[in-house]
Amino acid sequence: MNESNRVLEAQLRECYGRVVYSHKTHEKCADILVDKLKQIKFWQIVLSAILTGGLMTALFDFSVLSEYESYGTFAAVFISTILLVLNSYTKDYDLGEIAQKHRQAGADLWVIRESYLSLLTDLKMDADTVDEIRCRRDELIEKSHAVYTGSPITNDRAYIKAQKALKQLEDMTFAEAEIDAFLPKELKRKNTC
Repeated sequence: MNESNRVLEAQLRECYGRVVYSHKTHEKCADILVDKLKQIKFWQIVLSAILTGGLMTALFDFSVLSEYESYGTFAAVFISTILLVLNSYTKDYDLGEIAQKHRQAGADLWVIRESYLSLLTDLKMDADTVDEIRCRRDELIEKSHAVYTGSPITNDRAYIKAQKALKQLEDMTFAEAEIDAFLPKELKRKNTC
């Protein structure tokens, strides 16, 4: 491999690595938002049930509970305030929609990631000229830019989860036996009887 190919390969590897991390970070960001949305919905239901129960108690005159009536009223006001805050938050921030945008960005970046991998493979195999590979690289850079421009911003928490998934859990790697398990017998590397 000549020097210009090595330099091009180094750049393609760098671009590939960035897209791998961006793809995984968008996936993790979507997961975080969906979990947060589930928690908010759960607490909205719980607080609504408690508030309804408290208001039902206040509506009916239970002489036994009359001495605790002020506590019930205070609790109902407190719970309704928390519920108002949760409802206002979900009104202003549609977490489900934002999570879907992260999923879409991840899906778009997956295609770009695979294209960079194919480009690196073509470079190693001398399948295309350097000019053809540079042209395809430039197209991928433009596609990446379009995805990044249209996608929501990720956060540190999602990046840390992506980093753990890629480095420690090896989300992007497979053992030979795992790949063989997916393939028909004729395409397996290890012939098993």
